[in-house]
Amino acid sequence: QVQLVESGGGLVQAGGSLRLSCTSSESPFRIRAVAWYRQAPEKQREWVAIINSGGSTKYADSVNGRFTISRDNAKNTLYLQMNSLKPEDTAVYYCNFASWRSGDPHYDSWGQGTQVTVSS
Repeated sequence: QVQLVESGGGLVQAGGSLRLSCTSSESPFRIRAVAWYRQAPEKQREWVAIINSGGSTKYADSVNGRFTISRDNAKNTLYLQMNSLKPEDTAVYYCNFASWRSGDPHYDSWGQGTQVTVSS
C-alpha cells in the first residue's frame, strides 16, 4: 500500500511563507504526476497544483504566482513553497499521485495531511 506523508504545515501570519513536503513510499516516484490538494473547514477538497514527470507544472488560479510546486525524485519527495499567504489559504493540505490531464487524484485513500493556518 502506497504511503504519502505530508509535513511542514503550521501557523503563519498573512503575507508569510511556508514550505510543505510530501514523501512517498511508491517507487518509481519519478514517473508519476503528483499533486497538492487542500480542504478548508466545511468545504470540499480542491486541487492546488500538479507537477508531471518532466517537471511541468500547473496551478489553480487562486494560488498561481504565489505557490511553487517542485519535486526531488532522488528523495521521493514533493514540495509546495507557499508565499504571500492569505487567510483563505487556511486548510489541511494533502498530496496524491494524480492525472496530469484532469488533476483527479489517483488513490482514494489519503494521508493525514498537514494543517496550514494563516492569521489575518
